[in-house]
Amino acid sequence: MDILKTATDWTKAEMLSSAFFILFGLSFLLASLGFWQMGRTDLARAYVIPILMAGTLILVIGVGLFFSSQARLASFPAAYATDAVGFVADEIARADRVLNEYRIAVFWVIPLIIAACALAILYFETPLWRASLITTTVMMAVILVIDTNANARLEGYREQLALAGKFLPPSM
Repeated sequence: MDILKTATDWTKAEMLSSAFFILFGLSFLLASLGFWQMGRTDLARAYVIPILMAGTLILVIGVGLFFSSQARLASFPAAYATDAVGFVADEIARADRVLNEYRIAVFWVIPLIIAACALAILYFETPLWRASLITTTVMMAVILVIDTNANARLEGYREQLALAGKFLPPSM
């Protein structure tokens, strides 16, 4: 098993996920522009700022993930060549840390935020509050969908790392 190729493929898949964040961020920004230009009702005009903020946040997340993945991708060959066992151990530790963060943030916090916003929509009647709550719900749903896929990929990558670690000679 070529663990360097596996790590590279996984990172390229992460870069694809970050591209989806960028795509959704740009879509939110275009939607904000659309509401700004064509919004005739109070509710439609209330969407401009919340969607603009959500789009900017998602875009920043996507760009940040893309560049950090690109930097990690460039550092893999040197790290693997220097210490293959250490590389695998570091990647397993990083994967475990991120999986734990996903368990908390993606599978507990985000669903709670979505549920709280959905319930709050029933109680807030002003256009800005409703637009903000709906936008937050949609933004969290986008993050949930992308990160659920990333979590599944990371679990597979973690399993491949563990398998490869068994076949590497012990470091001296």
